[in-house]
Amino acid sequence: MELPHHRALVGLLRSRRLVAYVALLFIIIGTVQVGASLLFYHAIDRQTLREDHARRVAELLVVSDRVHRIAPEQVGAIMTSKHLEVRLAAAPMVREQDRVEEIEEIVRQILAWEPVLARRQLMLARERRAGGRVDLVGSMLLSGDVWLNFRSRDISSTWPIALRATILTLCTTFLSLAGGLIGLRMLTSPLRRLSEAATAIAQGQLVPVKESGPADLRKLARSMNDMQARISGLVHEQARSFEAISHDLRTPLARMKVAADFVDDSDIARLVGASADEMEAMLMSLQQYLRAQHLTAEPEPVDLSAAVRGLLEGMEGEISLDAPDSAETMTYREPLLLALGPLIENAVHHGNRASVTIRQQDDRWQIEVADDGPGIAEEHFARILDPFFRIDDARARDTAGFGLGIPTAHSLLQRFGGTLDFANAPGGGLVVTLGVPGP
Repeated sequence: MELPHHRALVGLLRSRRLVAYVALLFIIIGTVQVGASLLFYHAIDRQTLREDHARRVAELLVVSDRVHRIAPEQVGAIMTSKHLEVRLAAAPMVREQDRVEEIEEIVRQILAWEPVLARRQLMLARERRAGGRVDLVGSMLLSGDVWLNFRSRDISSTWPIALRATILTLCTTFLSLAGGLIGLRMLTSPLRRLSEAATAIAQGQLVPVKESGPADLRKLARSMNDMQARISGLVHEQARSFEAISHDLRTPLARMKVAADFVDDSDIARLVGASADEMEAMLMSLQQYLRAQHLTAEPEPVDLSAAVRGLLEGMEGEISLDAPDSAETMTYREPLLLALGPLIENAVHHGNRASVTIRQQDDRWQIEVADDGPGIAEEHFARILDPFFRIDDARARDTAGFGLGIPTAHSLLQRFGGTLDFANAPGGGLVVTLGVPGP
């Protein structure tokens, strides 16, 4: 039998599963790595960009000075390039150097590249163009009182290598996270199946565990399967033993009932006969409870409305049914009806009438059994699931029932993935809600 079958971050934080914690750790590590890489590339980008402009301007100034001595009229044409714009003029384009850290750093780097420029009158500044780009502009005095005015374009753009490195880092991190999460899911999938199987086993279900994954998890799965087989064998043997004993006890009970007919004292005859009937009823109730411990069934399509109507036809008492014309679902027919029968009998016995309602709630069918009896104190809701528990403290024999009807229903529903809930109706009486088991 198989198991019943802001958002992402909050879901991970609220989850108690190992895979969620490890996945969250992966995401945090990946985020820190990306953040640190971006900061690192940004720092490299700014420093490298300054050095690139400083080297370019230093070479420009030295070469332009030499060309000016040989062919002054050709300085602009020779030195202008894709990144540099050069022209000679009688007045400087920059009359005062910008006193900002970036410009002063570029000046220091220019002098580091070409120390001979330290003796020249050189002024640099930043100039913003349309579109937000920033150019490095400057003026240097040449011989003959001629000014070399130049423009190094776009000192604010990013370094292409840094941009490519950033994109590569983002892609690598994303792929690493995706691969890590997929691998984590594959590694923890056997552990997750073991956890789900352990939960189902605790509810009395028999769940074969797939032996897959690492060697230690395969060994654990094999041990769980062996444990289930052994426990199931013990439960079946115990149930069969009690069933055999119950069956054998019916023979002396039948003799007692026959002998009671030959007793002259009518009071004693009635007492013996009633006691024999009570013991026989107790044995039947015990057999049903024991059968619920090892009953097997396969899911099948069931019309709940038709199935419940058929069950009610053989019952005594005032019972009403509120159900849709058709309520088709996949469920375990025999365990469902065996669980529902005692619940309806209890409702009829403890109230003047019983009402059965079939409804669909959140894509799952529910069967509600209500009576108009005295109800049950909430502190007894858990204890009535225990076998042989009766609310009357003295366990008087003048009250019908043996405390096995509800435990039988609960055992069946728990084993096949159903639910059983209790509540007291506002106007009096007990309301039992049965969650229909499904595959």
